[in-house]
Amino acid sequence: MNSKYIKNITLCISIIIIFISSFIGQVDIDIYNIFNSESLDYAIFWELRVPRVIAGFFVGALLSISGLVFQTIFRNAMSSPYTLGVASGASFGVGFAIVFEIMNFVWLFSFVGAVSTVIIHLFIMIKIRQYDRDSMLLVGIALSFFYSASLMILLFLSDQKQSYMIMRFTMGSLDIASLNELISIIIISIFILLVVLFYKYELKLLLTNEEYAYLKGVNIKRVSYTLLAVLSLGIGIAVASTGPIGFVGLIVPHIIKTIYKQSADKLIIPIFFYGGLFLVVCDLIARTVGGSSDIPIGVVTSFLGGGVFIYLILNRKK
Repeated sequence: MNSKYIKNITLCISIIIIFISSFIGQVDIDIYNIFNSESLDYAIFWELRVPRVIAGFFVGALLSISGLVFQTIFRNAMSSPYTLGVASGASFGVGFAIVFEIMNFVWLFSFVGAVSTVIIHLFIMIKIRQYDRDSMLLVGIALSFFYSASLMILLFLSDQKQSYMIMRFTMGSLDIASLNELISIIIISIFILLVVLFYKYELKLLLTNEEYAYLKGVNIKRVSYTLLAVLSLGIGIAVASTGPIGFVGLIVPHIIKTIYKQSADKLIIPIFFYGGLFLVVCDLIARTVGGSSDIPIGVVTSFLGGGVFIYLILNRKK
């Protein structure tokens, strides 16, 4: 069967899954009541499920495209916002804002936590010429432990309400609190997609060889810093709104690379779309198999991502 035909069928099935996911959940809804503003089905469908599906799609897309760019810039197949400690840094920023009651600027603290982690990686990469994948992962693990310990200190300093907010936040959730947060996620996700598409030629050259990219006139530092700054902003906003949702940026790029077998510049749109689909499906699992309550979506993605991460480590020489 033609591979293009298979991809078209997969795309159609994916769109159908995204469309029907709003109708599936622990509570059955009557499709004829979703346009009746006075019914409970209307509130469940339009106020709870549709925002979750939209948030899931754009957060998954944002994290997936971030994983692709991190893997390209750092030339490390296991780089992602989660494994490098970027998401942990953003989580610490949110925890700081919760404890010190600076909730109006929570996204700013999340961004600072994310971008500071990227700066640490870049600083070490500049200082250590042989900053290989093992060193990068070890630094990411060390930073994750540091942020986790700092978060524990914040939990110790917090009251009961703040402790619950932090613990619930660290598990990840797509229950977006406001329409403004949802709109912000949509805008930043589309903006990041456009920026990455703008630099797709440079990303292709960076994957080939840094010296070759330099000879082709690519300002490697400017491109890398611009992309990392924009991605850190996006990750900061996403984490501030949904909490740390791990391994999406690691799993999706590798799956799409395996299926499409194309260069990075041609994988940007597929990774963006299927990253969104992946998180929508994870959210569907989280809110249908949890019995009387939803399973935190971060738990679902971590279960799936942990196995893939181990697989990548075992097969990294290949």
